[in-house]
Amino acid sequence: MYRNGIKRIVDFLFSLTMLALLSPIFLMVFIVLTINNNGKPFFIQRRPGKHEKSFDLIKFRTMNDKKDENGVLLPDTQRLTKTGRFIRKTSLDEIPQLINVLKGDMSLIGPRPLLMRYLSSYTEKERKRHEVLPGITGLAQVSGRNILNWDDRLALDVEYVENLSFSLDAKIFFKTIKNVLGSKDIVVDAGAVIQDLDDYRSKA
Repeated sequence: MYRNGIKRIVDFLFSLTMLALLSPIFLMVFIVLTINNNGKPFFIQRRPGKHEKSFDLIKFRTMNDKKDENGVLLPDTQRLTKTGRFIRKTSLDEIPQLINVLKGDMSLIGPRPLLMRYLSSYTEKERKRHEVLPGITGLAQVSGRNILNWDDRLALDVEYVENLSFSLDAKIFFKTIKNVLGSKDIVVDAGAVIQDLDDYRSKA
């Protein structure tokens, strides 16, 4: 019952409440990023959701669009702004995903939605991560986030799907709050810590 009905109700009510409570912070970050990023405060990217159906993930933009002499975007490390670094460190960039939760694209808790191009890199078992809605936070995130290697991270996603319950979600939720308040396991520049999944699997 929780998995197929109550979880969605909790997601909707909680995200609606949090958007209302966080609206002053949301507005402040929106204004600062609109000024700093030439009128583009949001980062929107297609990601795979439940049953691998794509949706537009919404986050606050933390990188600029600077390019090299050939018109190619510079590496993420070079495009991450000072303001963006602070926003990532405090997890404020995740707030707009509450809109995704309201729309039903995401859940508060579930496997993180990764890149579309990673779909061909999963094992058959790892594809189970797409049997549920992706989440803003999840079991892998409270167990090490980007510090984990890909095999362990995806294994935790599958473990979550196989054991989804209210008690597990509650445990992940409170651990997420603790980690955010303590800035634990938050990697500001993930690209400097973990390589892309498709590259990782191609070299395995």
